[in-house]
Amino acid sequence: MNEKTLSNLDSDAIEEIEKLTLRWIFQAVLDFGMEAHEVFLKSPDNVKDIAEDITRELLDRLPGFNVQQRIYGNVDYKRARYIILPEKTVRQALFIDSKAEKENRSATIQMSQTSMWVRQRRSGRAVNEKGLLPEISEYGDNHYLTTTCLVHFLYEDETDVHHLKEVKITAIPNGKLQDRYNPTVDDGIWLAGRNAPTRGEDFRVRVSFAKLKEKASWRVQVINYDEITKECKGEWQP
Repeated sequence: MNEKTLSNLDSDAIEEIEKLTLRWIFQAVLDFGMEAHEVFLKSPDNVKDIAEDITRELLDRLPGFNVQQRIYGNVDYKRARYIILPEKTVRQALFIDSKAEKENRSATIQMSQTSMWVRQRRSGRAVNEKGLLPEISEYGDNHYLTTTCLVHFLYEDETDVHHLKEVKITAIPNGKLQDRYNPTVDDGIWLAGRNAPTRGEDFRVRVSFAKLKEKASWRVQVINYDEITKECKGEWQP
């Protein structure tokens, strides 16, 4: 599929591709099961490193239709893949970042991790910042639809031991879906990021799970870990 064909994909087709991708990640986390919980309990590493390692391993176990093409990006897991649809095959540049936090309201992303514009108000001022990922990535002579997802690990600490409680899997819309998810500074999916412009820090933003879920409930999926029953549970939410 060339650049012109990808550019002509309508919004519904892009939504379907992103939904298929999120289902794939959701299944990978479910299949990994309580192993993720055990790694959090026993690993001496920093929680950020633990989350990154788990994300790479669980996705490598469910490889999908990979393309032999190296892609580049500031995320923990990146792959060139084929998305097989009933009427077409689409090349995809998949970017997945992992987060490990003690709150599950939002997740911080860098502008290098989204192809959307970030339109919001900060301290009463309108902000309109362009994500640094292209909507369509180009490698060699081929073009790939850019897809960005997050794997967010919620954990609690007890006597310096990390207890994994929940994983949220989230699909951040491609920039071509801007008008559906963030058309104006007063209608969007973002919260202010944890950056200080006065100190010269790069612009960051937080994606609000609640706001994104209001736009499309399937874009935020949750898997829970029960230490008593030793079960990893999750049901796909349409």
